[in-house]
Amino acid sequence: MKSVYDFLSLLRDNNCREWFADHKEQYRSVQATHHAFAQRLLDLIATFDSEASHLSVKDCTYRIYRDIRFSADKRPFKTHMGIFINPPYGKRINTGGYYIHIEPGHSMICAGTIGLEPKIIKAVRQAIFDNIDEYRDIVESAEFRQCFDHLGDNFLKTTPKGFPKDWPHIDYIRPRDFIAMRRIDDRFLCDDNAIEALLPYLVQAKRFNDFINYTIEDFIDGDDHSPLPHIY
Repeated sequence: MKSVYDFLSLLRDNNCREWFADHKEQYRSVQATHHAFAQRLLDLIATFDSEASHLSVKDCTYRIYRDIRFSADKRPFKTHMGIFINPPYGKRINTGGYYIHIEPGHSMICAGTIGLEPKIIKAVRQAIFDNIDEYRDIVESAEFRQCFDHLGDNFLKTTPKGFPKDWPHIDYIRPRDFIAMRRIDDRFLCDDNAIEALLPYLVQAKRFNDFINYTIEDFIDGDDHSPLPHIY
């Protein structure tokens, strides 16, 4: 994976079409390394989350090209690579999954989901509120906290509407994005044993994803909604 990081560092400093065209063969080699890593990750997750076996690398990886049509930032290429393994749907559905972010100085491993529509956010909050003991058993366990040190993102500044302000676990339902995350050193994924080292993170991620997804899928089935696509 070191070649992936080296290429992304160069791309960050030379983010233009001319440079990329001159280094297209290097990119193809790096992409092959990235895809091989994604396949090994898929194979590992399939050992404890059987629905991952139905996904391909294409279902879980992204184009390097940025969509700049409606963006003020006209840089043509992403300076990161992502792997979003989301059994059984793949990357385009935003139920909770396993996400590896590969970017020099900003790598991370995440569980969960972002970008839910407001009605589904409310349903997840209600599920946490109604099943707080089960949720705490997951996110407050020693094993989970050893793997993830950041829970939730895009927080409300106030109490979500419809919930008591004095509820002692209010911070668990203030996020708009229900994720668990840990930043990792670039050397982590460059190690020969990186896939094996990710196993405890992924196992804990599944516990978190299962809780979130039960609520999302139940809501979708009962309310005739479809999840929104992810864009990384």
